[in-house]
Amino acid sequence: MNLGLPRAGYQGATIEDAGAHNTRIVLRAIRAHGTLTKADLARQTGLAHPTITNITKRLIARGLLRTAGMQRGGRGQPATRLVINAEGAHAIGINVDRDHITMVLADFAGTVKARLDQEIAFALPEQVRAFYRRQLDRLLAMAGVEHSAIVGIGLALPDGLGVIDLPGMPAEYVQWSGVNLAALFADPLGRPIFVENDAAAAAIGEMQFGRGQKAPSFFYVLISYGLGGGLVVSGQYDRGADGRSGEIGFMPVPGEAGGTVPLQSIVSIAGLNRRLAQAGRPPFAHGEALGSDGALQRIFDDWIEEAARALVQPLVAVNLLINPGVVLVGGRLPIPLLERLTQRTNLLLRSGGRDAPAIAPVLPAALAEDASAVGAALLAFDDLALHAEDVV
Repeated sequence: MNLGLPRAGYQGATIEDAGAHNTRIVLRAIRAHGTLTKADLARQTGLAHPTITNITKRLIARGLLRTAGMQRGGRGQPATRLVINAEGAHAIGINVDRDHITMVLADFAGTVKARLDQEIAFALPEQVRAFYRRQLDRLLAMAGVEHSAIVGIGLALPDGLGVIDLPGMPAEYVQWSGVNLAALFADPLGRPIFVENDAAAAAIGEMQFGRGQKAPSFFYVLISYGLGGGLVVSGQYDRGADGRSGEIGFMPVPGEAGGTVPLQSIVSIAGLNRRLAQAGRPPFAHGEALGSDGALQRIFDDWIEEAARALVQPLVAVNLLINPGVVLVGGRLPIPLLERLTQRTNLLLRSGGRDAPAIAPVLPAALAEDASAVGAALLAFDDLALHAEDVV
């Protein structure tokens, strides 16, 4: 009998989907623990031993896992220890923000082997392509990696890059709305291009290579020129019904002149730049010295206080609705500023969220400043690992 319910709500996983999921969790388990035997993997993942054997055999054949000696001391024959083969693959991750471009080269263990960036306000697509082509050989040389070792290129950028109006955006920035993103990076490598929202890429990177290895459910806050968020539930990134979960930057908070403003107008590089401009200072620059200028420190202090207070009620709502194990904050802030912001936010949350049944701690993300770029590189690794299913 047809009940008139949408079939999409009851779709089961295909064999391919299940295999992809199992491959991901095997890799995540090994990354989190450093080295595991097949028996360890079966216990950690709940997968049957034959399934573990098939997955690891394919990953070894593809060069993504390698053996690392024998584990002795138990009953029976010594077991082979398996580890990630860091040199098994390399990928390039690119993060395009409204005031900054970052490009990293990472190995399969998630180690950044080379990094280049440029401060550029509202870079147009052709400027980003020029930066990539001009710096690619330099990046590869810095890492000591050949062109042939690159398996893919990941691109992380904010949704609505040419649409959402933020301070200083020029009219021609609308070009981003119609650009063919894959074509920007097609040459000279000719490798697959993977595109992701910057906050989602950061959260996925943190899930695979950062604190998410130990915290399977978390909410990620990405502080860039704007403000984004990402939701990971039980080790899976949750995009929501329309792919727009985690959009914390649009949550309304009280403004200085009364009424409400979007949270990202305060908690963002743009929000910090507003305070700097009010004091007659130039915009924030990556790598800026934080301890040599007392007046600059006071501006940072004022912004941290404003940002922490603005975050309290949105994070109370996140805790009430989602109940994450931890809230992780990353982005392009220097680690000292990020630590001060999370410490102050935690303190204020204890008061502002005192009636909530559970309040998750707020911590700096492990990948922090390069989270989106590293997460973008991971997109290429994820696709590569899944195609290891084709290796017999």
